[in-house]
Amino acid sequence: MTELDLGALRAFTAAAEERQFSLAAAVLGISQQAVSKRIAKLETDLGVPLFDRVPAGIVPTRAGARLLPHARSLLALADDAVAAVRADPRPLRVAMLGERQATMRSVRYYLDRHPETDTEIVLSNAFNTSREALLSGRADAAFARAHGGPRPLPRRIHAVAAYVEPLHLLVGREHPLAGKSAVALDDLRDHPVWVPGASVPSEWRDFYERLAEAGGITIDTAARAERFTAVDTSRGPAPITALVDLIATSDHLATFSGDGFHNPWHPHLRRVPIVDPTPAYPHALLWDSTNGHPGLAHLVAHFAEHYNRDEAAECWVPDADRALFGVGT
Repeated sequence: MTELDLGALRAFTAAAEERQFSLAAAVLGISQQAVSKRIAKLETDLGVPLFDRVPAGIVPTRAGARLLPHARSLLALADDAVAAVRADPRPLRVAMLGERQATMRSVRYYLDRHPETDTEIVLSNAFNTSREALLSGRADAAFARAHGGPRPLPRRIHAVAAYVEPLHLLVGREHPLAGKSAVALDDLRDHPVWVPGASVPSEWRDFYERLAEAGGITIDTAARAERFTAVDTSRGPAPITALVDLIATSDHLATFSGDGFHNPWHPHLRRVPIVDPTPAYPHALLWDSTNGHPGLAHLVAHFAEHYNRDEAAECWVPDADRALFGVGT
């Protein structure tokens, strides 16, 4: 029987998430050689290679991809076991997509007013989403859509409406819509909107597919070479700064941006409100109802109380989200 070493699993998980041994070493606070040795031993114990080398670093093999969710779950259980023995609750782990998101600022608002809470932020991405962080046990709560993911959520996952985020159109100053004070959703029928991040199966890909159907607009998810000159896209969507630069200097590209999203500044970038109706992304707060962390109930109560229901009333959200967010009900 193969015994799995937790240290090796931590090295494997960090490498899978960072896609480079050097970055995994920095995250774990150990040497790159130590990361390589731990992963090599794990591969020997399991009898399969776990990573393939690519120009940008490493990617999990099929066997590595199958191992990854189990490794995360085992590590989360191990951390919980240590915390239980020490009778000292570990930090409440809250997952979200990134530091530029409006949900990050909403959590900071919560923490500023409740400094006694011990909370740890878990950042996700297009490949390791907030929903997956919650389901794998890496997070106690997550900001994400309650619907529209690649697979339905288990019944034990509960949700409250947390924040409806109106979308704006981002264009360069030479774009035909740049000079408008607002654009109707119908106005976008003749102007495809570029959302390369929606190329990956996810809850937000589902959102934009539903928006395209409802508004009769074209969502372009392609990462075409001419749009990403000198930008490495092998690890997913282009970095936000590169994307903004491309939008700002183009006379035809446009993309969506959340009202609370913190975009890099560019002198040629223009933000145009969308009306009639205003599409909005429905951020729910998800949690596992079997999770007994003492800080969870307070976090849920805060976001349920401060949900911006008044703004949601005039917004479009997908049909699947309408009941939870009280839109059109």
